[in-house]
Amino acid sequence: MAYAKFTPEMKKTYTILAPNMLPIHFHLLIRILEQFGYHVVLLESTSRTVVEEGLKNVHNDTCYPALLVVGQFMEALKSGKYDIDHTALLITQTGGGCRASNYIHLLRKCMAEQFPQVPVISLNFAGLEKDSSLELTPALCIKMVYAVLYADLLMTLFNQCRPYEVVPGSTDKAIDICMDAVIKRFTGERMVRYGEVKHLFRFVLTVFGKLKLDKTQKKKLVGIVGEIYVKFSPLGNNRLEEFLLSEGCEPVLP
Repeated sequence: MAYAKFTPEMKKTYTILAPNMLPIHFHLLIRILEQFGYHVVLLESTSRTVVEEGLKNVHNDTCYPALLVVGQFMEALKSGKYDIDHTALLITQTGGGCRASNYIHLLRKCMAEQFPQVPVISLNFAGLEKDSSLELTPALCIKMVYAVLYADLLMTLFNQCRPYEVVPGSTDKAIDICMDAVIKRFTGERMVRYGEVKHLFRFVLTVFGKLKLDKTQKKKLVGIVGEIYVKFSPLGNNRLEEFLLSEGCEPVLP
């Protein structure tokens, strides 16, 4: 089946839509991609329309995460917010045998039938796509790997501090401060030095160490486990983290 392809020239004029699996991680990653000339929008809709669009466009035997991702893309394209002639979709491929490698083909089938001009871009490190993928330079790859490590640390600290914060919203503010610091260090398309990486790790710990926390009463620890998308995505787990926080618990995401 023929499908639209994303060429290097398109990054100057195209908006790239990406699904949101890990909120902290993906917000940081798209800001790094922007430094390399890509305009990426993270889709954060959790409306019922997402599920309905998924059910319309994906076989109901397909796993729930794939249904949600496809549905979120279709809802966005039909919303009227984006110029369809200058919009592309971005999806990751891991190289494994599950949906993480294969739902790009579900997306392309949907696009061929309803939005044939919209290319679907693969983000992978295994050479799975040759003619419709992001241009992964060494500098970009290294920054993205470091960004994932920083986001892991930020997510862990966030979940440990948010239930005990004395000043409401202070943990969210700490996340913003740390993200801005990473982006300021990761400027341009240059390589990142290891010394900068160590400095940023210490900076993150210092910022969170200054938060005022009240741990006189220990919260109930609740682990969120299971399939990776459902575990981390607010869309996939019906905002489970927010619910646990509202019930006075401390979410733990391994």
